[in-house]
Amino acid sequence: MAEHFLSGGRGRDARIVGLVVTVLLVAGGGYLLDRWVNDSGRPDLAAHVDAKRKEEIDLRFKQGVIMLHAKQHEHAMTAFYRVLQLAPKMPEAHVNMGFAMLGQKRYKEALGFFDSATEINHNQLNAYYGMAEAYEGLGDYRGALESMEAWLHRAKPDDPFRRRAEAAVWEWREKLAKDAMPTAK
Repeated sequence: MAEHFLSGGRGRDARIVGLVVTVLLVAGGGYLLDRWVNDSGRPDLAAHVDAKRKEEIDLRFKQGVIMLHAKQHEHAMTAFYRVLQLAPKMPEAHVNMGFAMLGQKRYKEALGFFDSATEINHNQLNAYYGMAEAYEGLGDYRGALESMEAWLHRAKPDDPFRRRAEAAVWEWREKLAKDAMPTAK
């Protein structure tokens, strides 16, 4: 019977069976090879991409902070812009971009970054401090006073910036009181 199957009249059937068996072996072998490669400790692509993204966020953030301390505000803005592209919900990046904008005397833009930081995290203390400085730069002493008071309310009693903040609050209250006095004719 096997001879009849492999010979003459049924030769086409043998080729079809051979083709089906070959396809099944190749597909099965491919599946097993894929399982072996992916189960052998090789990280998947998504985890690798996520790890690289986190590395870049960390690197760019550190670069931005260094540039900010060096008063290289344009370079800091470039670094924080990239961080915000990769991590738009990172309040620290919004705050530091705001401080870089303050360094460029771009007060209104800085205010926007500080405000977005407080929307993401209402306890982002340095955002209130920066907001006060931005309002002062815009000549809005009422906004500066309110922002600094919000900072003072949340800051620790031994915060090294407390004395400077209290002095600014005192100065702005005096200025607002003076501006509110009627002028003699």
